[in-house]
Amino acid sequence: MASTAVPFALVGSESLLGREIRDLAATSAPEFDLRMIETGEGGSAEDDAPAIPVALNAKNLSGARAVFLAGSPEANRKAIELAEGEIPLIDLCFAAEERPEARLRAPLVESLAGSIDGPSAGGDRGADADPDAASAGIHVIAHPAAIALALLLRRLQMHDPIRRAVMQILAPASEHGSSGVEELQQQTISLLSFKNLPRAVFDTQASFNMLARYGDQAPTPLEDTELRIERHLATLLALPGEGEGARMPSLRVLQAPVFHGYSFSAWVEFEGNPGLEAIENGLVAAHIEVRGAEFEPPSNVGHAGQSGIAVGAIAEDRNDPNACWFWVVTDNLRLAAENAVAVAREFL
Repeated sequence: MASTAVPFALVGSESLLGREIRDLAATSAPEFDLRMIETGEGGSAEDDAPAIPVALNAKNLSGARAVFLAGSPEANRKAIELAEGEIPLIDLCFAAEERPEARLRAPLVESLAGSIDGPSAGGDRGADADPDAASAGIHVIAHPAAIALALLLRRLQMHDPIRRAVMQILAPASEHGSSGVEELQQQTISLLSFKNLPRAVFDTQASFNMLARYGDQAPTPLEDTELRIERHLATLLALPGEGEGARMPSLRVLQAPVFHGYSFSAWVEFEGNPGLEAIENGLVAAHIEVRGAEFEPPSNVGHAGQSGIAVGAIAEDRNDPNACWFWVVTDNLRLAAENAVAVAREFL
């Protein structure tokens, strides 16, 4: 019997994001025939993958229904050139974000909002009305922090209109892929051994430290991440459908000394506080785990490998009767990967 598996190419199969795509494909998408393409970002996919990785070239992209971009910037750029606009791209690394044909995607938010067509990546162009838009062009997966906050705010807005909100976003080292995780690990070892610190990613001490800004020589400033989250969140909140009208929050990104998982300390002021029980009941939805006061609050470590977001430690603000505090966590790698796989399913 002929195989019914659909071929997809994964550029950067050995990266942290690539490994998440591979894991999801193996456990929940057996219909994917995943062609693994290594790009030298770090590690190897051979030890824990059922197929042998191949090189990045036109031949190995040929015939793919779509290409996941999860590799190094150089590899992603090369894959975009090789695809030549003929093979759809699912971009988890924002390599094609600035291209005019790119569309920002977050299926978990789109399903909550009831949206069919994703917005353009820039957020300032209308969604494509073409019925084949779901399978065409470049699909840029929204930043996982923006997806997490959009899920929270849109769900709250559905039941209790929001007046204003403030978000403190604690970023993990894995925001920078394997290089960020390895540098945080090496900094920790070096500090305990009284050695000089590696600084290629953060250009300052990130281990045992909280940062509002990286060093001047850091290749990717923390402000760039903050601006991208802000841009993507504004676009996701503007999607028509349920939860529409949620106000854009004030937000600040801080670098936390953790390896994986985003955490958020969220302050939300409502038009009128409905009470904690009503807020908790209204938040419960697909991809949103709510932990009441009788349960231990979620943590980035405890939520590792889990879908969606977890919300807990919900408490009324003692100084504002209409406001509440929320503690939110998500596995940034898993959240990005599950949205990418959801986009890929549209090609089936």
